Order: sequence, then C-alpha cells, then structure tokens
Amino acid sequence: MHLIWLRTDLRLHDNTALAAAAQRGPTAAVYLISPEQWLAHDDAPCKVDFWLRNLQRLSAALGELNIPLLIRHAATWDQAPKVLVDLCQELSVESVHVNDEYGIHEERRDAAVAEALEARGVTLYNYLDQLLFQPGSVLTKTGTYFQVFSQFRKVCYSRLHGALPRLVATPKAQAPLKLKSDPIPDHVDGFATPSEALRALWPAGEAEARRRLDQFSDAQISYYKDERDFPAKPGTSQLSAYLAAGVVSPRQCLHAALQSNQGEFESGDIGAITWINELLWREFYKHILVGYPRVSRHRAFRPETEAVAWRNSPEDLKAWQEARTGLPIIDAAMRQLLETGWMHNRLRMVVAMFLTKNLLIDWREGERFFMRHLIDGDLAANNGGWQWSSSTGTDSAPYFRIFSPLSQSEKFDGEGVFIKHWLPQLAALNKKEVHNPDAVGGLFGVADYPRPIVDLKKSRDRALAAFRSLPSRQAVGGSYE
Repeated sequence: MHLIWLRTDLRLHDNTALAAAAQRGPTAAVYLISPEQWLAHDDAPCKVDFWLRNLQRLSAALGELNIPLLIRHAATWDQAPKVLVDLCQELSVESVHVNDEYGIHEERRDAAVAEALEARGVTLYNYLDQLLFQPGSVLTKTGTYFQVFSQFRKVCYSRLHGALPRLVATPKAQAPLKLKSDPIPDHVDGFATPSEALRALWPAGEAEARRRLDQFSDAQISYYKDERDFPAKPGTSQLSAYLAAGVVSPRQCLHAALQSNQGEFESGDIGAITWINELLWREFYKHILVGYPRVSRHRAFRPETEAVAWRNSPEDLKAWQEARTGLPIIDAAMRQLLETGWMHNRLRMVVAMFLTKNLLIDWREGERFFMRHLIDGDLAANNGGWQWSSSTGTDSAPYFRIFSPLSQSEKFDGEGVFIKHWLPQLAALNKKEVHNPDAVGGLFGVADYPRPIVDLKKSRDRALAAFRSLPSRQAVGGSYE
C-alpha cells in the first residue's frame, strides 16, 4: 500500500505525487484537518470552507479510480508525524508521497514527518508540483536568490524555452480496496461557515477550475493587459483561489496560455505574455519565501525598514477594516473583500498603500487582515504584495512613490461603476463627484457616507518623512500617482 498525503494540491489531474504513488501500486489518500494550525496561520473561514468543498469533489473523483480518501485530525502540525506514522502502521504503508510546500512551518513539518516515517521503515517522497522551478535552481551568477523580478523572469524564460514543464498523466483506476473513504466534514470548529452568496461565487472542483481557465484563455486573455487594472471589468482569470488550493496547477495554466499564443512567451499576444508574467510573479514570491526565510516570520525583507515609526491608531485601522475611511475606492475595495473573499489585484495595491503610507500603519496589520478574509490567501503572494506596497520588500515600490486613492480611482474606475456597486449610497453622484464625495455640498458631504479620516496630502508628507529618516535613505522628491 502507498499513500498520498494531500495538502494544497486538491486535484486529480496533473498531480505529481498522486501519479507517482499510483505507479507504485495500490494507493490511498489522506488529508489532515488541522484547525489550530490554520488559526495560527490566519487562514480565512471562507478558504477553509473552500478546501472542504473541494475535498468533497476530489473524494468522488478519486473514488472512481478506487482510491479511498481518508480524513485524519492533527490539531497542529506538531501532531502530524504521529498521526501519519499510526496510519502507515495500520495500513502497512510502504511509502508516502507529497508535493512540496514552502514556508518555515511547512518545511519543518515535512522534515519531522520524514524522520518519523524513516524510523519505521517508511520512505517519504516529495515532488516539485506547485511551482514550475525548484527553489534554489533559479539563481544569480553569484549563487544567490534573485531580489528583482525582472531578472528572475529573464532566467525563467530562458529555462522555459529550453524545457517546458510537462503535464503529469492522470492515474488509471486501480483494483478496488477493502478500505472505504471517510466522510468529508462540512465545517471545522473555529471557522464560521461563509454565506451562500460567497460560496456561489467560488464553486468547488476541478471542472470549475478548468472551465474558468478555458474560458479565460479562449475568450479573455487577449484583453488581459488592457483590462486587468479596471475592477468593474471582468478582466482577470478569477483562478487565484483554485491555484492557492491546488485545484488547478501552474503547469496547466502555463500550457493554456501558451496554447492561446501559438506557443510564444515573449512575442505575439501581449495579453497572454502579461498573464504568464503574473504566473512568474507567483513563482518569484514562493522562491523569496525559501531564499529569505525571515519573510515567513513576518519580518521586513529590507531590514532597515524595521525601524519605520509606524503609527498605533486602532481607530484608523478599524475604519480601514470596516470600509469606512471616507475614500470611496478604498471602501468599495474593502467591501468587496468582506463580501466575496476576494479583491481585485490593482485595488489590493491601492488599499495596501493607503494603509501603510497615508495611515502609516504597519503593513503586518494589513497582511494579517487580508489572510483572515481572502479565499485565495497565500503566504508568499500576500506577503510579497504587502511588502511591495509598503516599500519594505524585495523589488518594492520606491518609498517616495505613493498611490493617490483619488487619481487611482479616476484612472481605473472613471465612471464610478465599481464604487457605486459596492457603495450604493453614492449612486446618485456623477462620475466626477463619486471619487471624492467630501467635495460635494461643502462640509456636509453625502448622507450615510463618512468624511475622509485623513488628509491625503499631509499624510503623504508624513509617510515621506518617516521613510526618509531611515538609515541609507536619500532625500528624494516624491511622486503621487
């Protein structure tokens, strides 16, 4: 008997560890329910619910191949070695197969499991699966991890031209086992069940992930570069939750994008090229997680920025969290997050820069809040995005480049369609007024909508002063975009 230990790889197709286990002989699958660990990692209730719903679909798909899916409980990952050793002894398992995960806790967990299994004569095999390149294989000429995305991308392109990662064959049905699948729980204690409206936005299963990928690559990818920044348009793939849970693989995404662009990476359809770059951004931040483990510990990538004098302002933080800052594009974006478990990528940057620059609140507060609400929450991507926006990270925005919520709003939601959808109390305003209701009616603004909690110009100057005071910073004139 062989065992695949499923984690963030909840799919039947193009699953490296599953294919490898099945090739060796009779196979069973196991998934560990780890509520205390998930709480410690700030995993969102909607994300945990999404995992469970996908597990139900995957269990049925595995069942058609006569591969039983077992559910075991390990409240924290410290318990994983004993739980898996006990299961392997119970089933006389010869080998356990896993797809690699990244981050300090994940790597420690897997090392502890491997050691415990090895002591009982069971081998743990691990595979590259959620990335296109093994971390440590894309390095600078001096043998260090890249810190600048454009240089990382260039090496990735050269590797992909040489050898495109191949899709892994789906296992064939095996002879039925006496072992039965366990029922998949429909909820986990400590995680509230999300609304049916939110669930309906994110149907579970590989068929839905494939439908989205096919629809995007067939009909939308060509417009991706031009429309991805406009939150009122359906300009993005809506695949991030499926990628984060491993319901679709980056290889499947890459192959679909290349197929839509006649196999080209750097010429042809600019939309396809731009989307492939986004897949490589995802890759880049995972490599950063491995190469610079301090970002796993919620430390700034740039050590000198640990000295930023962040403000302690619980009232401002709460206003930001509750979508009542008085800046419509900020509040509309936060309302989208709270109600759908997702936020448009352009707006993630805008609200992050507002929190860290205009409110001068520590980026870690925003990173944590996002993780607790995002259905596509991913440590590497979320941390990378927050550190980019707050000018503390690798390849980050220069500290003197600060997005203006008003100009971003006017540029990317010019007609106010997105704002009015999420803030219906502003529906009567025209396309100029809707971006800054405070300018309407003198001091009174709009009924049922708050005044801005911060003066944008003064707060921008405050942020510039805070960053200029850091060691190794040069006094530079700022830009407000």
